[in-house]
Formats: sequence, structure tokens, C-alpha cells
Amino acid sequence: MLEFRHVSVSSQHTPILEDISVSFPKGAITSVIGPNGCGKTTLLQCLNGCSKVTSGSILLDDTDFLALSPAKRATRLSFLPQVRTIIPTLPVQTLVEHGRFPHLGFARRKSPEDVQIIRQAMEFTHITKYARQSTDTLSGGIRQRAFFAMTLAQDCDYIVLDEPTTYLDLAGQRDFLSMFRLLKEQGRTVILVLHDLNQALRISDHLIVMSERKIAATGTPAECLQQHIIEEVFHTRCKQFQDEEGSYFFFE
Repeated sequence: MLEFRHVSVSSQHTPILEDISVSFPKGAITSVIGPNGCGKTTLLQCLNGCSKVTSGSILLDDTDFLALSPAKRATRLSFLPQVRTIIPTLPVQTLVEHGRFPHLGFARRKSPEDVQIIRQAMEFTHITKYARQSTDTLSGGIRQRAFFAMTLAQDCDYIVLDEPTTYLDLAGQRDFLSMFRLLKEQGRTVILVLHDLNQALRISDHLIVMSERKIAATGTPAECLQQHIIEEVFHTRCKQFQDEEGSYFFFE
């Protein structure tokens, strides 16, 4: 389990998050939702070092995560950020290979196991045919798959993705959601920031609802709906519809 205990985050001596305690169940899909500016990304960026934790602790399977070296953290938890200001001109396969770097020695020589993990990550994300193509020439959706493959090449049990479906078309979003479910079936823990509430409610085992840089509620989607906390935080009304394929949620 991943657990935040009384975590506070500051930037240039300005408090951003204060005394946050929340846990992410192991082997489940957890989505962090909330209005823009509520602290979702800041919370998860504590895990990749982009948010500076000023007090509190983060435990990963009872290990002090923040006490680990960056390289060691990257063998335990992989993180795909929302924004990338620079798109590398590397071939796609070379980009994906970067995901193995935390596991390699100084010479970065890949073992047969490393090569297999890279191949499996590319096959899983359906980008094998783009292996030799430069990453900066890809469409946005395929490029997102390439970065996702790099994240999977780290071969971590905990996978954190900040708004992974935001810039994808409907088909791309469905594919990504299917991949998240497959990762859960493999026993991975998947942690997402999602803006699409319908997606979050349909795919998640667990929700963390944030508001005004605090944890407003946690629980299963059903529990959060019953508490009307999502409607309260987003100032909306939820309507639920069902058919033979499951439940659908509309907000107005």
C-alpha cells in the first residue's frame, strides 16, 4: 500500500498542501479527482520529487519512500507526468529503453530480461511498428503510448499517471482505460489523476476527492456517490444510467 502520513508541501516558503493523510490500496485502480487547482498534481508529484515535501512521510509497502534514492524509487514506482515541455527526437524504441535505466548499471548494458521487458511494454501499448520512428514526429495519441511504454518498461508494481487520457480521442481513451484494467489484472497498483468524472467512476476501485487543497472524501465510487460529495465539490448534479454493459454517469 502507498500511504501519505501528515504530508505538507511548500513552494518558496508558501504552503501548498498541509497535513495530508491518505492511502492508495494495493492492487487497485485509484483515481484522484477534484476541480482545477485543488492540489491533485501537487499531491502526486511528491512521488517524483517535483513537489517538495516539507513535513510528514510517505510509506510504500511499509518502506520510507522519501528515504530511498531517486534511482531506487524508480525501481519501485513509475510516474508519467501530465506535461512534457520537450519532446525528444529519439527513436521510439530508444525512448522506451530509457525506462530500464534505473535497473541498469553505469554501462547501461541491457540483459536479455531487459530486452524482453522493453519488447513487452511496446507490444502492450501497440507501438512496436513505430519502433524506429522519431518520437517528435508521432501524433499526440501515439506519442502518449510511447511515453506510457517507457513508464511500463520500469516494470514497477506501482504506476502513477497524471491525466493520461486528457489529449486523446475517444478511441484512444477507451484503449488506455482497457490497458489500466489489464495492469490491475496483472496485480499492479494504478494511480490516476482524471478530469473525466464518468471515466473515474467507471474504472476506479477507489476514489480520492480533493477540494481546496484538502482531501474531501475517499471511498469506492458508490460510496462517494451516496455521500453526494462529488456533486458538492464540483457544483453539479449526477445522473446514472445502466444497460447490459454497465453504468454510465452524466453531470450537469
